Amino acid sequence: MGLTKQYLRYAPSAVFGVIGSQKANVAYVTLRGGERGRYVAVAACEHVFIWDVRKGEKVLILQGQKHEVSFLCPSPDGVHVAVGYEDGAVRIFSLLNGESSIAFNGHKTAVTVMNYDALGARLVTGSKDTDVIVWDIINECGLYRLRGHKDVITQALFLKDKNLMVTSSKDSFVKWWDLDTQHCFKTMVGHRSEVWGLALLNQEKRLLTGSADSELRAWDIVDLEEDKAEGEPKVKKGKTLLEDNNEEEEEEKEDDSLGERILSCRKAGSILREARDRVVSMTTDSRARVVGCHGNDSVLELFTVLSEEEVQRKMNKKMKKAKKKAAKAQEAAAGGAAEPVVERMLKDEIVRLTNIKASAKIRWADCLSCAGGELKVALLLQNNTIETYSLKTSDKNPSASKTARLTLGGHRTDARTLAFSSDNLAVLSASGDTVKVWNRSTLQVIRTMTCEYALCSLFVPGDRQIILGTKSGKLQIFELASGSLLETLDAHDGALWSLCLAPDQRGIVTGAADKTVKFWEFELIKDQSTAQKRLTLKHTRTLQLEEDVLCVKFSPDHRLLAASLLDCTVKIFYSDTLKFFLSLYGHKLPVLCLDISHDSTLIATGSADRNVKIWGLDFGDCHRSLFAHDDSVMFLQFVPKTHLFFTAGKDRKIKQWDADKFELIQTLEGHHREVWCLAISPNGDHLVSSSHDKSLRLWERTREPIILEEEREMEREAEFEESMAKGDAPVVPGEVEGEAAPAGKKTVETVKAAERIMEALELYKEELRKMEEHKYACESAGKELPPPKPNPILVAFGNVSPARYVLDVIKAVRSSELEVSLLVLPFPYVPELLKLFSGYIHQGLEVELVCRCLFFLLKIHFGQITSNQMLLSIIDDLRSITVSKVCEIRDVMGFNSAALQFLQREIESKENVTFFAEATGRLEEKKKRRRKRERAVLTIA
Repeated sequence: MGLTKQYLRYAPSAVFGVIGSQKANVAYVTLRGGERGRYVAVAACEHVFIWDVRKGEKVLILQGQKHEVSFLCPSPDGVHVAVGYEDGAVRIFSLLNGESSIAFNGHKTAVTVMNYDALGARLVTGSKDTDVIVWDIINECGLYRLRGHKDVITQALFLKDKNLMVTSSKDSFVKWWDLDTQHCFKTMVGHRSEVWGLALLNQEKRLLTGSADSELRAWDIVDLEEDKAEGEPKVKKGKTLLEDNNEEEEEEKEDDSLGERILSCRKAGSILREARDRVVSMTTDSRARVVGCHGNDSVLELFTVLSEEEVQRKMNKKMKKAKKKAAKAQEAAAGGAAEPVVERMLKDEIVRLTNIKASAKIRWADCLSCAGGELKVALLLQNNTIETYSLKTSDKNPSASKTARLTLGGHRTDARTLAFSSDNLAVLSASGDTVKVWNRSTLQVIRTMTCEYALCSLFVPGDRQIILGTKSGKLQIFELASGSLLETLDAHDGALWSLCLAPDQRGIVTGAADKTVKFWEFELIKDQSTAQKRLTLKHTRTLQLEEDVLCVKFSPDHRLLAASLLDCTVKIFYSDTLKFFLSLYGHKLPVLCLDISHDSTLIATGSADRNVKIWGLDFGDCHRSLFAHDDSVMFLQFVPKTHLFFTAGKDRKIKQWDADKFELIQTLEGHHREVWCLAISPNGDHLVSSSHDKSLRLWERTREPIILEEEREMEREAEFEESMAKGDAPVVPGEVEGEAAPAGKKTVETVKAAERIMEALELYKEELRKMEEHKYACESAGKELPPPKPNPILVAFGNVSPARYVLDVIKAVRSSELEVSLLVLPFPYVPELLKLFSGYIHQGLEVELVCRCLFFLLKIHFGQITSNQMLLSIIDDLRSITVSKVCEIRDVMGFNSAALQFLQREIESKENVTFFAEATGRLEEKKKRRRKRERAVLTIA
């Protein structure tokens, strides 16, 4: 048997260069009892980074899996943070150890908003799939799915005192939900465009909404039951110039016609924002005293919500002024005047505080109130930066001061070029304004230097200098030791697309959009300012071509030079005479990247037509054309000393190919946007890639071999899982689709859990059959026979009974996936399961879990169960025993709760006694010391 070629797997090693992703929000968190406002949580692709803004350091990473983070929300107790992902999943992480213990799957697409209730027991999530789901954090399960919106959910808020919720969406509607009955009892239609934000103010007596115009609309929330009880007169509100009287009349008529029984919302006015575009995000502090909002610009507008006492003081001042004015008018007219009337306007209650001007466009904001009237603001900017500000809300004219800016760990714009040093230890990345050199092992920035818009780069032999090719056609030479720019050369008249080091390491070749290829040699010249020698480049030759040059590459034997042109061809010249040798044509769109193998026998080209072609350099024949990516191939490079090469594409994937067998070896997935470039270390052990998601990713070659058949099988499984995730959730028989629906969705995990339950039930039936056969054999033989051997699975689980094994399998199903797993379970298995449930409850085993499964199965299979005469006796037995066992458990829990409260009171009373005893003892010691001092003074005297 012949030996097969062995490939080694490249595995993801680290993600660096990203400070905060643009997809999700930023939020203040409390870490290990640290001070408030010191730590911020922000999404970083599929992970969540916790930054210490005071030190500018990353202190905790909440590890994601595959999909990008789309929203995060800290819990009220500050111990946990809920993270929503692009695939609709939600995971709850502990901030104490960074581990995730709870996961929910219910949404089909990205989670767009999340919020906890006041106790932190429930979590509401909204998504792009237009559904709102309420999750039970304690029981780790979904409560219900609320349908009604027709577009992306933008905000969802619980009310603290009532079991109500308010949601907003891009469909321009604001909906009020009664969570007791899970239905929408009111829809507010007063917005002309998408509603992008909500905030509850004044102890939830006022709703503030932000939409796609320059107004923040305020709505008064009136609880009709309290209103009827108290009989308070309505307060007349002022109007702004932008309000339309006809529109208000229509809204009032509509509100009256609805006949609400729970609450009513009346428009109280609007606040004008300075920005004219849509509200991107709205935020409030924990006490809802400060409201912040911003648009697509770099200004955060802050408003303060005055308390009732402050509003009254303000109204009294206005009344005094009005009375003085009326008195003067009365004197001038010499006649009687009516009592002045001062109307209470919305602008008297919500006052502009200040504006915060950030250094770039704001993506998201978060506010935090601290002791002493200090307000802290964290801003996530669109250029991969986090800024924090602080201001005193009690000041008359508060101004925000910048307290921190996190920039060192990443580029402001996309890194368009990467390079490895010759010793495999340093990585160069250059973007539109900076070039950074990273330590590969620690992923720390060694040098940051300002540059022009860089398109290509390389380390000069010796790794002491770097050369960049820029968009303006210049060559920039930097010295790494000092981090200084040595020289800028005007090399080309157009964008300098490609750089290549000569195989003899004495010079470089450049290709640019001015249709020329230029050859340069390294030279050492004497610097006039320092009187020391420094590196420069000397132009030696120029090759004039007919089209823009996109990529140039020397063959490793220094015999040939390949240049890809804008006319979709690759021209190959002799490097010494620059005579034309070959033309490679076949691509339908321009060749964006190419590389030549180490033995100068193969050339691989990647094009915008999504294909990779492998050519022979001897005759220029195309060995094979491969459909490589689903979008343009942006980068291609051979692994040193092999015929394996990597390609990077705009389809977010990196792929490894065998140029001899024309096979796909491995696909590296991890980037969430277009991959611009990659670099392979000289020893081939590491790979660095750069993407439009602002992240740099390091991949490491492992010792694990790749078996191509297994790789294809894993790809097919991944495709199946994706199709499963996109499938519709199972429908409960006999129910029509309404506003409320089950929270979970059918996933691969739920299907596997249902299969495990079915296998356990089959094993249980088989064991019962074996026991019956054994019993019959004993009766037939008239003597006791040795029992049959139990199933090896039961032995492995500690010789448990078959019934107990079924219960253990059900217990192993995640709480959030249990109901959907039972929904997937075919009905023929249900009667056997109901018999087992009766036995479990009689024995008092996992009564709470069994009751949950029992009630759900009765709900979804009610018709079939009640029509089965064999099951009626079981159901009747379950009805009586379930009630008694649940009452028994409730009594035990009540007794335990009372006992714990008694112990708490006892401990508190003992601590108080101890405390006072200690205080008395200290007082006696002080008196003794004072007496000693007095005696000493008397003795001296």
